[in-house]
Amino acid sequence: MRTIVLFGLALAIHSGGVSAGIFKCVDSQGRITYTNDAGNARGCAQLDEDLPVSSVPSLKSPSRRAPKAAGTAEQDFPRVSPEEQESRDDSRRSILGAELEAEQKALNEAEQALAEQDSIRFGNERNYQKKLDRLEPFKQQVELHRRNIEALKKEIANLR
Repeated sequence: MRTIVLFGLALAIHSGGVSAGIFKCVDSQGRITYTNDAGNARGCAQLDEDLPVSSVPSLKSPSRRAPKAAGTAEQDFPRVSPEEQESRDDSRRSILGAELEAEQKALNEAEQALAEQDSIRFGNERNYQKKLDRLEPFKQQVELHRRNIEALKKEIANLR
């Protein structure tokens, strides 16, 4: 037991001083590489041990982009008369209303189908989980129609 403790202590003493320097190298094209191999680090600068090394490139400055011409998108965009826009909005509102009615009808049908299937119990469904598994597609259809109705109502509310 004593030899194991002495061996562990000797190992800890010898392994504590092992560390390699990190070198930052810049090649002729300006690319930066980092290495810990002193043999390949000729002409490279050794970094301080306490500095963090990051391999993530820095972001390019936005000043290099070409400046956007002032107001080109707004000026070139074709203008629509208020009457035409109002007729488009009315048309859109009526289309969304028709879709909402159709979706509500589909929801009612899906709920009826779910209720019918829920009242039926087949002979091979002695285990209640089998019945739940059979009803799952019907429940998913009901939820789908409910989400569609919510989305349509939200879209109608966002109209001008």
